[in-house]
Amino acid sequence: QVQLVESGGGLVQAGVSLRLSCAASGHTFSSYVMGWFRQAPGKEREFVAAITRSGRNIYYSNSVKGRFTISRDNGKNTVYLQMNSLKPEDTAVYYCAADPDAFSRTVVASYNYWGQGTQVTVSS
Repeated sequence: QVQLVESGGGLVQAGVSLRLSCAASGHTFSSYVMGWFRQAPGKEREFVAAITRSGRNIYYSNSVKGRFTISRDNGKNTVYLQMNSLKPEDTAVYYCAADPDAFSRTVVASYNYWGQGTQVTVSS
């Protein structure tokens, strides 16, 4: 089992950058596929980005492709989400997720472990 703790959220203006971090503990971090999801008020949780165990394969939603970058440091047991050119529609609670397999990288149900989330609010 793995425990996940997100950090780095906040209130920012449109156009700026923010970096989220997710620290993992409790098990071998490198054995987990990691993902970032977000949930805006009144909406379902949606996929943002995912990265495989070695970092070789990376996936993005169309809405963040070209603006967000996911990365991981297996030595530090941490996955990051660099968010550039933020827009008001990026406002949401951002969740870190992990799974040994994540049979479908972009699907919420593929991940068994979740953090508590960190709020990102982008003002116009």
